[in-house]
Amino acid sequence: MVLDLGAWFRRFEAHSRLLSQKPQPFFSPRSLYPSHHQPSSPLLVEAVINVTLCWLLLVLPGSMYHGSPLLLTLLGPLTVTRIEGQPDHLLCSLVFVIADVITAMLIRAAGKNLEVAYSSSLQFLGLHHLSENSEVLPSGDFAALVYLWNPFTIVACVGLSTSAIENLMVVLSLYGACTRLPPLAAFGWVMATHLSLYPAILIIPVILLLGYGPDAPPRKLFWRRKNLKVDNSTSSSRSGLEEEVKLNVFSWRPVVLFLFWTLLWSSYVLVLCGIYVQQHGGLWELFKRTYGFILTIPDLSPNIGVLWYFFAEVFDFFRSFFLIVFHGNILLMVVPLALRLNHRPCFLAFVYTVISSMLKSYPSVGDSALYLGLLGLFAYELRDMQFSFFLFSGYVGVSLLSPVMHNLWIWRGTGNANFYFATAIAYACLQIILVVESVSAMLNHDRMLTKRSTADLQNVKS
Repeated sequence: MVLDLGAWFRRFEAHSRLLSQKPQPFFSPRSLYPSHHQPSSPLLVEAVINVTLCWLLLVLPGSMYHGSPLLLTLLGPLTVTRIEGQPDHLLCSLVFVIADVITAMLIRAAGKNLEVAYSSSLQFLGLHHLSENSEVLPSGDFAALVYLWNPFTIVACVGLSTSAIENLMVVLSLYGACTRLPPLAAFGWVMATHLSLYPAILIIPVILLLGYGPDAPPRKLFWRRKNLKVDNSTSSSRSGLEEEVKLNVFSWRPVVLFLFWTLLWSSYVLVLCGIYVQQHGGLWELFKRTYGFILTIPDLSPNIGVLWYFFAEVFDFFRSFFLIVFHGNILLMVVPLALRLNHRPCFLAFVYTVISSMLKSYPSVGDSALYLGLLGLFAYELRDMQFSFFLFSGYVGVSLLSPVMHNLWIWRGTGNANFYFATAIAYACLQIILVVESVSAMLNHDRMLTKRSTADLQNVKS
């Protein structure tokens, strides 16, 4: 669940001004501290009152915030910390900037691992001339630049959206899986799922990354090459070949460690959340106001998704049915894609991210920034993707028209909901085209590798 801190802060300031003009007994300093422990600084009183207001807005019905109390604990003190002569929310803005920079660095590091793994795989298949081709782009650097200078990333950061922290956790999980660090991968996945729920489906590509390693050509090509080399090699060199091919055998040890650390981090997060919410209904109330809010979609405020308009028009009698249909669409595509793209887990994570961004209850432009950054990791494999110029033009057009249509409808009153919903439909269609064309281009790339490897094997046999 993404929090728009810009509007949230303005609401806090309004509450603070009202509080300073006419203090209420419930929020008085004496109600917050015992008589023998009164704070000596009025700034401390104001900070405590504002943090209390933050938490009350979390538990009150109709609140603007339905996210993690841990994230609220991290950002809450920064909202009340003032630096003389500087903007009010400078510290909070710096947190989002740092999160985006770290995310770009992790994407770059993951891209380097993918490049090394891809070059090793091509060399083993006898297709090393492809990896030495000058057309192979430094995908890690390219992807980091795409994410860091993406207009969607900049807009989300300027708007004080917490999507920067959610993206950081997702990329941290993928990076930990690429480097086969189960504790890091488990921490990133647990925190990403805790913050937004939808990254839960990324457990499949994370497990595939830990088990098989980074993306590689289809595994059947390795077994063909292995059988040919073993037949033509002496007994002294066969052991080395066996060790080389073991890289493509599923390894259970890091997966078991990942599941262990996932259980450990999940327990730790639940304990911390339980401590924070024990005075406000416990964990059940937390789940109801976070994950329940995401799954039931009670807030139909306009956003860049399509569900708000649909559920505003649908009859209440069919609401539960369509909730199951829309959320089930994400789960129905998980297994088929995993079976077809199990040899490319990083690309599978990218596809899952696009699908969840398209069908989630409350999407934001930060979701687009994440999957566009991940898309840069596969610049070489997807270089022949069709409709790339159309997609680029479509994203630019939607980015420009969406705020215009929103302004005409909400602020000027010269349009209606269909004006803005048209841009949301176009945005969803662009994401569908991106998924279809990227998967098709990746499969075509694998077919090309299969043909070249088969031709090379036939030449060796002849």
